[in-house]
Amino acid sequence: MNFFKVGKFFTLVDMPGYGYRAPEDFVDMVETYLKERKNLMRTFLLVDSVVGIQKADDIAIEMCEEFALPYVMVLTKIDKSSKGHLLKQVLQIQKFVDTKTQGCFPQLFPVSAVTYSGIHLLRCFIAYITGNLKTN
Repeated sequence: MNFFKVGKFFTLVDMPGYGYRAPEDFVDMVETYLKERKNLMRTFLLVDSVVGIQKADDIAIEMCEEFALPYVMVLTKIDKSSKGHLLKQVLQIQKFVDTKTQGCFPQLFPVSAVTYSGIHLLRCFIAYITGNLKTN
C-alpha cells in the first residue's frame, strides 16, 4: 500500500496490484486494513470501463458491502472504448450499483487519465467528502 498525504487535509491510500497481479496475501492485507481503519471516509474502487466489473472487483465490492463501508465506483479508461461500448458498460454497471449494492454511492465517476475527462468532478467530490469544499 502506498500512502499519500494531501496537504494537511487527508491521506490517500493506493493499493496497487489489486486485480490480476495481486500478491497472494493481498485480500487478507486489504481486508484487515478496511476492517481496522475507523477513520476511513470512503473507498474508491477503480473499475476498467473497457471490460466492466471483473472477479477482483466483485471481491472488493463484497468486502465493502460486508463491512458496511461507503464506497464509490470510478470507471477508468473511458477514452479506450467507442461511445456505444462505453454507454453499454456504464448502463450495466449503473444497473449493478442500483440493484446489487447498498453502500455504493449511486453516481458513477467515469474518468480518463489520458484526456482528463471526468477528473474535475471526481476531485470536487473528494474535496466535498473530506470537508474541503464548502457548499454554503
